[in-house]
Amino acid sequence: MEELPQLYLENQLCFPLYATSRLTTQIYYPFLQELGITYPQYLVMLALWQHDVQSVKSLGEQVFLESNTLTPLLKRLESKKFIKRERSQTDERTVLISLTPAGAALKYKAKEIPKKIIDSFQDNSITEKEVLDFQATLFKLLGILHKRTLQSEVLNSEFND
Repeated sequence: MEELPQLYLENQLCFPLYATSRLTTQIYYPFLQELGITYPQYLVMLALWQHDVQSVKSLGEQVFLESNTLTPLLKRLESKKFIKRERSQTDERTVLISLTPAGAALKYKAKEIPKKIIDSFQDNSITEKEVLDFQATLFKLLGILHKRTLQSEVLNSEFND
């Protein structure tokens, strides 16, 4: 069989991103379990703690979740009394999500999680600066990929029309 080093697992950009994402989510697990929420629910709560009262569409755009994934997640947060969902009075097609008092209070229970995560990385010879530099690079990559995905969606919709 022909050697194709470009197809080796260790030569793929996607693999360390995927594996790092999975392992990072596992590091969050015990902290989020104390709050009674999952990692995707935590992302939604972070977005709401930053800007309360948002449309489902806006939340989905911020946390990169499609409505078919986001809607059940929001229903679970609502059943836990962390958020409430209601139709917009100006546009009934729009569902607005807002924090309940319990959801707002959860913010103060969660406030130490980012520091605990950074601290957990420093046990293994990586500095806080390296973690923050990596985060900045990831956000740059995220922006590039998001822009490319949006362009691709526009091209696909034009092609299919």
